[in-house]
Amino acid sequence: MREPQQRHTPKELREILASIRYPEDIATGPRRGRKQRRREHREAVRRATTQWVREERRRDPIRPAGAVIILALILSLGAGARWIWPGLDGEPDSARVTASASPTPDTPNDKPKGNSTPPSSPSPSVPAVDLTDPERVAEEAVRLYLTRTPPEDGEHTEAVIRAAPYMAPALVENLTAHSDAAWDKLVSRGGISSVSSVKAGPAKKDLPADSPVRVWRQTTAELDVEGYTTYRETVVYQIELTASGDGWLVSRILGL
Repeated sequence: MREPQQRHTPKELREILASIRYPEDIATGPRRGRKQRRREHREAVRRATTQWVREERRRDPIRPAGAVIILALILSLGAGARWIWPGLDGEPDSARVTASASPTPDTPNDKPKGNSTPPSSPSPSVPAVDLTDPERVAEEAVRLYLTRTPPEDGEHTEAVIRAAPYMAPALVENLTAHSDAAWDKLVSRGGISSVSSVKAGPAKKDLPADSPVRVWRQTTAELDVEGYTTYRETVVYQIELTASGDGWLVSRILGL
């Protein structure tokens, strides 16, 4: 006489599904063709399950309650596989993590009560400077740019910022974005530079002539450097100044 067949409860079937593991070659094999191998593996699982059901039907006529359980088993194989291995559907795990880590938008009820507008901070005041005379603008820009104290400034950009009220924004951006050979030389000598005098005059003749919106001037600055050695240095620049709404601004420096 045939022994009675062992029956599994729904809870036991769920535990069986949770214990399913997939072949190592599918998880660690070459990325190319991995999606196809996953699909073939799922189809093989379905075929094996169908064959098992047919064998069970042949051995023992199935009852309605058993049919429901087996049908649930077949339908849940795909869902269980995805639960155990989220990457089976072709979506990378990183995409899932990113989506789950995205903050939930605030709802109107989450807004803090009272005045939620942050207090406005006062904008930094720009020192008032006289930009009416191009020679004066050139002299002040060079004086501030060449007055340098590396131990306090830290970077050459501090000198650029001090001279910025006399310079066009594009020139300030260019000077702060690039290194300065004169600054590097001063640092290597442990020096601190101060400008004893600076004078603006006519530029070289090969430069464009003055116009209502652009002029060129030559500046000659005398620097006193104190460091490992003390010395005086003369620095000559060719300065382009352009007219702006507020006056003249240094827009180019030749000789850096």
